[in-house]
Amino acid sequence: MLNDPRSHGLWEKTAPPAPQTTSLSGAISADVVIIGGGYTGLSAALHLAQAGIDVVLLEAQEFGFGGAGRNVGLINAGMWVMPDDLPKELGPRYGERLLDLLSKGPSLVRDIIENHAIACELEKNGTLHCAVGDAGLRELEERARQWQTRGAQVEMLTAAETARRVGSETYAGSLLDMRAGTLQPLAYARGLAHAAIRAGASVYTRSAVLSHEQRAGRQLVKTSSGEVSADWVIVATDAYSTGPWEVLRKEQVRLPYFNLATAPLSSEHLKSILPGRQGCWDTREILSSFRMDRAGRLVVGSVGALRGTGTAIHRAWARRTLRRIFPQLGAIEFEAEWYGQIGMTDNALPRLHKFAPNVISFCGYNGRGIAPGTTFGKVLAEHILGRLGEEDLPLPITAPKLPTLRPLKEVYYEAGAQVAHLAGERF
Repeated sequence: MLNDPRSHGLWEKTAPPAPQTTSLSGAISADVVIIGGGYTGLSAALHLAQAGIDVVLLEAQEFGFGGAGRNVGLINAGMWVMPDDLPKELGPRYGERLLDLLSKGPSLVRDIIENHAIACELEKNGTLHCAVGDAGLRELEERARQWQTRGAQVEMLTAAETARRVGSETYAGSLLDMRAGTLQPLAYARGLAHAAIRAGASVYTRSAVLSHEQRAGRQLVKTSSGEVSADWVIVATDAYSTGPWEVLRKEQVRLPYFNLATAPLSSEHLKSILPGRQGCWDTREILSSFRMDRAGRLVVGSVGALRGTGTAIHRAWARRTLRRIFPQLGAIEFEAEWYGQIGMTDNALPRLHKFAPNVISFCGYNGRGIAPGTTFGKVLAEHILGRLGEEDLPLPITAPKLPTLRPLKEVYYEAGAQVAHLAGERF
């Protein structure tokens, strides 16, 4: 995509083909029109089509073009914030409801993958949140305690057990979350698109929405070459939003995140490095993540953009990081590299917006898009089907709120990551 190997990197290289699609041409009618072909939009399309609803999905580029095709591929439960902070921020009704819903999110993802035979390298052995030093260990012990009081399948691992599972003695311990796992993110998005089409959804790519209006009690969205009239509009464009709902992008501070993938590791290295194929990330403020793909490539990532001076800086940092964590690897060469943007809200929690009667949107996944996006897509479908009233939704409906100094913060984060990685991991 974009004729740029750094846009989707390894995931585009190894994902099964996307469905054959065309751009929208002419005027059509539907019950629901969905804007955006990421996890939220595709999940909503699948669940609506399975219920017999006439649904049209419009994607401005290709399925998985945004965060859905560029992320690390960790199927996490919950959000970045501590579990107890959600009821404090949202109130007990919404906070506990959202926690319960997102705790079950990875299970929903697995069920969809298995029910629709989606080939996306699904691994179900959990994730490891790795503690850096005593402060990181205390943070994870408290996170584990809060989840365990809610019955979640999480446990703290000792430094020795963490070393056995990771293949490195770097960490003071880790939080194992057996609800979670990993997948090939672009393959999952394309698999959702195939499933939605088989269920009866009509999908169009290269069909950016340019305008929206209400006419004769219906919603009308227009592209450069066509239009769709529908009863409902789902806006599922999140941090890559353009056009009529560009405010969804503007209400989030976009944080760049990159990944680099090694060539497949040797059989000897695979015996010791992540033998259980858990996805990992650490407790550093500028975090590192690492995981294995199905072919045995080690994927390492962190905050930063692979452009300009950042390309060489982050690539060199990744080599130093892998040498520190896995000194047994020796010389390290990368086979693929790519980056995207994470949309961050001011409280690190998602948003639910209602732009007009029957025009609704979730956004603001804060780097946790796979399970929440899939879940919120199903929630929107159930709301439109009349199974969930507004009072039953997992978030309060709010108006978009623009953050202060957003452009400056985005420049600061990108530059700050370069400074941190230029100095970091040096011996």
